[in-house]
Amino acid sequence: MRQLGYRAVDIIVDHTAHLNDKKVGSLSTREEMEAVFREAIPKEGMDPNALLGFVEKEVLPNITHLDHPRFFAFVPGPSNYMSVLAELLAVGFNIFSGDWLGAPAAAQIELVVIKWLTDLFQLPESAGGLFVSGGSMANLMALILAVHHKKQPGKVGVAYCSDQTHSCIERAVRILGKERVELRVIDTDERFSMKAEQLSRAIQDDKEKGRQPIAIVANAGTTNTGAVDDLKRIAEIREAENLWWHIDGAYGGVGILDERQRALYTGIEQADSIAIDPHKWWFQPHETACLLVRDQSRLRDVFYMMPEYLKDVEVSEEEVNYSNYGIQLTRGFRAFKLWMSLKTFGLDNFALAVKRGVGLAELAEREIRKYAGWEVVSPASLGIVTFQFQKPGWSREKANQLNQAIMDTMLKSGFAMLSSTTLQGRRVLRLCAINPRTTEEDIKEAINQLNRIAKTVEHATQHA
Repeated sequence: MRQLGYRAVDIIVDHTAHLNDKKVGSLSTREEMEAVFREAIPKEGMDPNALLGFVEKEVLPNITHLDHPRFFAFVPGPSNYMSVLAELLAVGFNIFSGDWLGAPAAAQIELVVIKWLTDLFQLPESAGGLFVSGGSMANLMALILAVHHKKQPGKVGVAYCSDQTHSCIERAVRILGKERVELRVIDTDERFSMKAEQLSRAIQDDKEKGRQPIAIVANAGTTNTGAVDDLKRIAEIREAENLWWHIDGAYGGVGILDERQRALYTGIEQADSIAIDPHKWWFQPHETACLLVRDQSRLRDVFYMMPEYLKDVEVSEEEVNYSNYGIQLTRGFRAFKLWMSLKTFGLDNFALAVKRGVGLAELAEREIRKYAGWEVVSPASLGIVTFQFQKPGWSREKANQLNQAIMDTMLKSGFAMLSSTTLQGRRVLRLCAINPRTTEEDIKEAINQLNRIAKTVEHATQHA
């Protein structure tokens, strides 16, 4: 066990030490992967050292490195080694974090970390929450709470979100079923933030039609552009209408640590629930997310169950059984990772890392503006900037096709990885720069290479 463990740690450390020299992602096809991995279930085992050798040769090279300093696509996943060690210990001891009896220390640490987070967002003493797998689960649970606590029997509830809201909200509504809740999408403004006055009118319109508004889902950092909705104004609307107010801060909620961005979050302290994903900008391994709730008892109201075979775990009301606060009974010790990280580095260093990510995106925007033909579509916001290569006379369709080709060519090069998205009908390139390992030179060279690729793609289309 020790020898195998040392080898596994060496593999991780070597990966980190030489990450800059690797290509960002793998372009292996399904056919290629089938040829390597497809087999019948093994009837006999193999030597574990040989198995680790196979993993080094075939598994680890065929992944995309979300922790790579030039991975700018989607939301990077720059984990940290203290969290890796926390995960190793948690799974090595197979810690069960569903009830107090299973692991008192795990339950207490989760209570402590949740309190740290609710304090960060200035939620009241009644606040609480729990760790879950990801933002999708946190957002689903928030809508379950909204339906349970706000929807009147016999009526269809209406939830409101912007056209920039993460797709997991639509999925959550689909899971809940249209007979329980429907989704109404509100337009966004030129900053890609929800139009608050349109939201207010939509609520009034639904009430006049006999429908029941129950929830507003606001964004504290959208995935597309890093936009933050007008939380202060939306707080006023929810207060007037007595709706459940959920804020999806899965990616961008941690931006509150940057004092230059803090004003954007005014009003967040009034939310009924907040989703955050520490496996994003808190630099934690997957799966590490949280649902924070203004009144922790609301979770227990919905999810509490105590079948006869679990009676032994319910000893005292002071001893928290997290299985009664969420969907999972069996759950791992997710809070351990963030606890180990914050204990090691301290919140101030996390704030510096967040601030630096914001600054790197601002640098990327400045670099983009230096090159002819490039247009910034959404300015740098919470570590994200979007842009498009466009020439006079190009149709929207042509610009969209060429920009997709530029991104695909960059991906094939292996130097850097961006993602694309569509904003108001335009296919744009999107760069997210939150990795502490990313240097200013990484940003500058990535933009420089994009410009060279753009010229090559443009030339090729002119002579096709």
